[in-house]
Amino acid sequence: MVSEIIAIGSELLTPQRVDTNSLYLTEQLNALGVEVVTKSVIGDDRDRLADAVRRAVSRSGLVILTGGLGPTEDDVTREAVAAALDRGQKYHSEIADQIEQRFRQMGRKMAEINRRQAFIIEGAAILPNDRGTAPGQWIEESDHVVVLLPGPPNELKAMFLRQCLPRLARIVPKQVIQSIVMRVAGMPESDLDQLISPVYKKYENPVTTILAAAGDIQVHLRAQCATEGDAQALLAEVAGPIELLLGDRIYSRNGDPLEATVGEMLRKQASTLAVAESCTGGLLAERITSVPGSSDYFGGGFVTYTRRMKTELLGVSEQLLEERGAVSAETAEAMAAGARRRTSATYALAITGIAGPGTGGENAPVGLVYTAVADAAGCRVAHRQFLGDRQRIRQFSVQMAMDLLRRRIAGL
Repeated sequence: MVSEIIAIGSELLTPQRVDTNSLYLTEQLNALGVEVVTKSVIGDDRDRLADAVRRAVSRSGLVILTGGLGPTEDDVTREAVAAALDRGQKYHSEIADQIEQRFRQMGRKMAEINRRQAFIIEGAAILPNDRGTAPGQWIEESDHVVVLLPGPPNELKAMFLRQCLPRLARIVPKQVIQSIVMRVAGMPESDLDQLISPVYKKYENPVTTILAAAGDIQVHLRAQCATEGDAQALLAEVAGPIELLLGDRIYSRNGDPLEATVGEMLRKQASTLAVAESCTGGLLAERITSVPGSSDYFGGGFVTYTRRMKTELLGVSEQLLEERGAVSAETAEAMAAGARRRTSATYALAITGIAGPGTGGENAPVGLVYTAVADAAGCRVAHRQFLGDRQRIRQFSVQMAMDLLRRRIAGL
């Protein structure tokens, strides 16, 4: 069975509000083996919503709508679904009485417009709402199910768990969805896809999705099978050849980000880390400390944005800065060595570069970044020429530095 989720509310089409209900529902549905194939957000427009429902039920066995069940004129979900399914609505006085009683319990008088919530689409099963006033509705036909759920997350979650899951367990074919998420650093998306597409294109199941961010690529494999064992076997069949092709460029096989992977490597070694940052201005330390328990291995660092700070805090010589510049392999190496010397950390990471948009007096192009890692065995430096705006260059720089550390720890 495949499903679609439609979130209703004009506020969800503004930058101030995010549809989080669909994330929760997707997790719950996937656990049942139900694939979510489409998500959409529709404003408070009856005709547009009715059209969206018609299209959804024509192609998916399960359609879940969230929101738009309130008492006001812009709550149009009931009317739109009734129109889409060519059904009428029936007023239930007992629901109106329950809503009125709820208001009395809160010490308030119910407004007459709340009676709109007592209209139920013909043939729908009523889903009680013990956390709000709007009941949900469950509509079954021969080839599809349409579910209306309230928008407030606390109401939706309780109703879905108590009212919908038991019903879905009865009608959903026994299937499981298993997934693998491999994460890769330091590789362009096009190069990765060209390398692994001959493997995954042979399969419609599992489904392969490639997601790219700044210096980070995720390869998602999702298998849908009758049993967990079948799904895991199918995933292994596809993931194995992909892993051989990508090799040590894979830093995570469970979806963990690079900062979590590096942190676990440091923890296992009982090693410590310090950082020295210039163009990233503390972004590297922020990524590292975003991991719970990072105090086990992260001691701290230095944000040395000016030449004077590099000299005074890290001991980078003025002569080196004058001769080689603040953005150079030699300066990155000196920053890493200085941070390690000042903190006695096992490893020290350093970043220096030009994030733009101006060059700041350095004779270097925007996007040129040097990273260095220092340990007891010496120092290793890497550099890249990144494209993009200031924030993108900074994000790429942090990812490059952490991958350099990962490789150093692993002996790659």
